[in-house]
Parts: sequence; structure tokens; C-alpha cells
Amino acid sequence: MNEEITRVLTMVQDGKIDAAKGAELITVLKEKEATGVRVAEKPAAYADKTLKVRVVSAEGDNVAANLPIKLIKAVLKAGHSIAAGIPQSEKYVKDIDINLITEAIENELEGPIVDVKSANGDTVSVIIE
Repeated sequence: MNEEITRVLTMVQDGKIDAAKGAELITVLKEKEATGVRVAEKPAAYADKTLKVRVVSAEGDNVAANLPIKLIKAVLKAGHSIAAGIPQSEKYVKDIDINLITEAIENELEGPIVDVKSANGDTVSVIIE
């Protein structure tokens, strides 16, 4: 609990909250400790997650890209269009449904989103973690 109180005091010192709000938070923390109720850690925000793209090519043209979800929504469609126009990458991105990935992000899905395997051993995986 001392760690939580220190965080509250730091927020007051940094001007993120006023002293009255800080006192209120500390009171709540002490009450929760007295009653044995543990204050739950706030889960990571979905926007702090990462979209991971993995391409493993039979020819050795491998790609591992980690992209913050915050960035994805802004550049996903543009990036796919650019990749589709590059002869070396066109064959890897032509089967990726960008609308499916966009919908997955909008619905805050996690885990595997796209998993493509070609007959010659190439694989493309898109995962949100």
C-alpha cells in the first residue's frame, strides 16, 4: 500500500491532482487496506497493445514488425496499399484483409487476427498483444 500512497503523493507534487483529491485517494486506500480489500491494478489500455506482423518466406525474406495500436488506425490502409505496390512484398500482403484487421482493432480483439499459409511454405501472421 505504501507504493500506492507514494504514487498519489507524486501526482499531487506533479500537479496532476490537487491536495484534496490526493487526500481522498489516500483515505480510500487506507480504508481498503483496513477491510482487507485489495486495490486491483488497472489493466493495460487497449491502445497500449501492439499489432505484430510476422512473415516467414520460403526464400528467406522474413519480416517481424511490431506496431503500436495507436499508430495502426492512422496508417493501416495506407501502408497496405504501399506494400501491395512493391513487387517483393505484393505476394505477401495481397491476401490480407485490411478491413478485418481494422474491425478487430475497433472491437478491441486480442490474439491471432490473420494466419495465412501458402502452398510453398510462406506464412503471414497478424497478432494483437
